[in-house]
Amino acid sequence: MLRQKIRPRVKGISFNRMIPNLLTILGLCAGLISIRGAIHGRFNEAVIAILIAACFDGLDGRIARLLRGTSRFGAELDSLADFLSFGVAPSFVLYMWSLKNNGDYSFVPCAIFCVCMALRLARFNAALDDKKPQYAHNFFTGVPAPAGAGIALFPVFLGLESKHLHLSFLDSFAHWEILTIAILIFTSFLLISTLPIWSFKNFKIPTHYVIPIFLGTCIYATILVADPWGTMALSGFLYLCLIPLSYHSYHRLKADAQTILVEAKKNDNLSKTDQCSDSTLNSSNFS
Repeated sequence: MLRQKIRPRVKGISFNRMIPNLLTILGLCAGLISIRGAIHGRFNEAVIAILIAACFDGLDGRIARLLRGTSRFGAELDSLADFLSFGVAPSFVLYMWSLKNNGDYSFVPCAIFCVCMALRLARFNAALDDKKPQYAHNFFTGVPAPAGAGIALFPVFLGLESKHLHLSFLDSFAHWEILTIAILIFTSFLLISTLPIWSFKNFKIPTHYVIPIFLGTCIYATILVADPWGTMALSGFLYLCLIPLSYHSYHRLKADAQTILVEAKKNDNLSKTDQCSDSTLNSSNFS
């Protein structure tokens, strides 16, 4: 009689729990490839690598929640990868783009950008365990790291688009060191600011807007393939235009929540007053 072999159980971590961390590591590698591209003057390769890192950054957290593979280790690894891919890599690309031949002090804006990116990521990690009000769940505090990198890379997008269109004056403007310094400082402020920014994580779309959004996404993807650098530059500008709308939406929701809280307290006080008056009447009737 043949005995059935018992396969030994392998103790360890499920592969599903490793997938988000593997995506994070791929994003980290993309950031390193971006630095390599900037060193060799291949700025289109450098920018594409940062965009790929942004895609991996958007996927790893969502996949971790879907596969129930979230962990503190994954959160810390994600922050380290974000610092390199969206802090060090963009500042290095911009330094090689237009600042490397402008003296020792030209590195200062790049250092400020890296420090502000580190502070923004540290603040995000420190707030993971904090309880937010219900109306604040759909908002970031300050511009998120991938968006900050995209805004900072505007001169590179503009320069690559000018080469595509053969516009020498636009290429000179894109390589203007004052433009690069101003954008780095401006983006650094957005990173460490307390501005409420839409996160689009739990963003609900009205039913009658679903089909137009599908069509708009298709059109955007087509334009992105046809003219990637101009589309990315325009996308950064449109994202900046959304910040005032996001600020207004946040404070409107906050005011509505405070109004509801005040009315709830008034109703609670009224119910307590009614209970006290009822108990007084009952005691007087009893006497």
